[in-house]
Amino acid sequence: MIRIRLARVGKKGHPSYRIVVAEVTAPRDGSYLEWIGNYDPMEDPPVTTLKNERAAHWLSMGAIPSDAVARIMSANGLMERTPTQKTATTKNPDAAAVAAPAATATAAEAPAEEAPAEEAVAEEAPAEEESTDEAAAE
Repeated sequence: MIRIRLARVGKKGHPSYRIVVAEVTAPRDGSYLEWIGNYDPMEDPPVTTLKNERAAHWLSMGAIPSDAVARIMSANGLMERTPTQKTATTKNPDAAAVAAPAATATAAEAPAEEAPAEEAVAEEAPAEEESTDEAAAE
């Protein structure tokens, strides 16, 4: 399986990356099939160079871009990136208002749930006595 990903190059503390086409099993900084671009995140704004023709060729051949490379390619207009990870946002005040009544409803139900818990403890007590009788028999 072929993947388009970043390979780290550059000095310690000043990373720079090559955009490479490599086998999935190859190490991050190991061998690659083709070098199709550069990415320097330390510049302001980050500098990206990409051989669009070669990237399009590898995408047509079935190469899968990593998340970082997919973000770079979508910024260059080469592909449409779909978000793969959805995060929960709590900045919405309406969501907090909905969560608050739910918490009070569970607090009202809690005393009703405590009574069965006491019965469960009473049912477990004979089981413990049986296990102590078995231990004495051995």
